[in-house]
Amino acid sequence: MTEAADPRRIIRISLDERTVIRRNPEIEHERAVAMYDLLEGNYFEPVGCGEGPYVVSLGVEENRLIFQIRDQAETALGRVPLPMLPFRKVVKDYFTICESYFDAIKTAPPSRIEAIDMGRRGVHNEGALMLKERLAGKIEVDHDTARRLFTLMCVLHIRG
Repeated sequence: MTEAADPRRIIRISLDERTVIRRNPEIEHERAVAMYDLLEGNYFEPVGCGEGPYVVSLGVEENRLIFQIRDQAETALGRVPLPMLPFRKVVKDYFTICESYFDAIKTAPPSRIEAIDMGRRGVHNEGALMLKERLAGKIEVDHDTARRLFTLMCVLHIRG
């Protein structure tokens, strides 16, 4: 079965923007890249939600990341809430290192940018692994999908 025909994937994704006040251009770029890359290739299999492919909306309600899962016809299949509290430290670390990275690319030498970027990727991988583990038994995802979903979770976490 080709990836395009694999029903265990997201074919459309949206973010509930009601909680977002504003985002800087760098964060908006990260959001756009994560969404594009996610749709280009992902593995997403929600438990007990029927067969995909899936249309997913991500939002935040009462400090929970909410996965609204629908089929191609927009019929609701399920809703998976995920507490965001366990992610607080890794999200904070990710924001901090991203800020350092965005500042560094303006003036720092390439060796410094590369070192910060390695740290940024490490924290990003940590967040993705945590997300994958917290979703286990609810939604099965691969590593790359978890990385992109972690990016989107961080974007939704920004309050201005």
